[in-house]
Amino acid sequence: MQHRTLGQAQTPISAIGYGAMSFSDFYGPTDDEKSFAILDRCMDLGITHLDTSNVYGLGLSEQRIGAYLQQRGQQARDFFTIATKAGIASKPDGSRYYDNSPEHLRKELDGSLQRLGVEQVELLYVHRRDASVPIEEVTQSLAELVKSGKTRQIGFSEIAPTSLELAHAVHPVAAVQSEYSLATRAPELGLVQKCAELGTTMVAFSPVARSLLTDHPLSFEACQSLAFMRVNPRFQKDTYELNMQKSEQFRTLAAELGTSSSALAIAWLLAQGEHVVPIPGTRSVSHLDELVAGAGLSLSPSDLQAVEQALPVGWCYGDRYTADQWRGPERYC
Repeated sequence: MQHRTLGQAQTPISAIGYGAMSFSDFYGPTDDEKSFAILDRCMDLGITHLDTSNVYGLGLSEQRIGAYLQQRGQQARDFFTIATKAGIASKPDGSRYYDNSPEHLRKELDGSLQRLGVEQVELLYVHRRDASVPIEEVTQSLAELVKSGKTRQIGFSEIAPTSLELAHAVHPVAAVQSEYSLATRAPELGLVQKCAELGTTMVAFSPVARSLLTDHPLSFEACQSLAFMRVNPRFQKDTYELNMQKSEQFRTLAAELGTSSSALAIAWLLAQGEHVVPIPGTRSVSHLDELVAGAGLSLSPSDLQAVEQALPVGWCYGDRYTADQWRGPERYC
């Protein structure tokens, strides 16, 4: 496994992390046994970085990681670096809002540490910005949590490059997490570059475009069974069919190169900069193996050109979020 570094602290991590939203039921049902099998395979493959959140399954993802660390002992605790998130809160009726107050962030981090069974995480992100609170104030709150020793570094999810610049002037921002893949290229309009300039790791979630960039994309029927996918603009009946047609050329190219589509999509991301770290999530050990194979691919300039020809910028039909799903992420282009 290749290694890269996380943030200005230069913490060594695997070039591919694991996105632990899949330890909740977001993309379909799972359980402790399946989740533990994934974590066992992560250790086998050298995937050292786990990315989770307090809201994934209302803490279930963190609980499963914590249970695994308790069962596997010190070796597992020493092996993994963990990033988690806070900043999304729920009302009694179940609706969500954003809370970036120092009290909320401190309380939620304490809860995460308890569920994970650790005294410190490597990285705490603000999961979503509360636009009413200046990002400089939020960053200062995060800096206090670094001083407390409960997180080693700080980050933000789905912010604009201008917001990153303002935050970084208060305290080093180790990582920004954003959706980034061959289907979602918006981070290239300033965020990828600003991260490189500031020594901030660009953490790419949904690197295989919620299965579009795999050899076996989710069926339309499977998408309809999942709450998020059922309403997502890219997975409506018309856009789904168009995206299947458009991405077929990419699957053909991967086969010609002797690899899987998942591996090729990951390899392309890794080629976008030494500071880019994809965090795919999966409930399948065999699919995890496919994804990790991307770290072993060395794409030539002609290979990269062929990828761009197969999936040129703007090829994907449909927005990546609905209007409701866009509440929180910062648009900057």
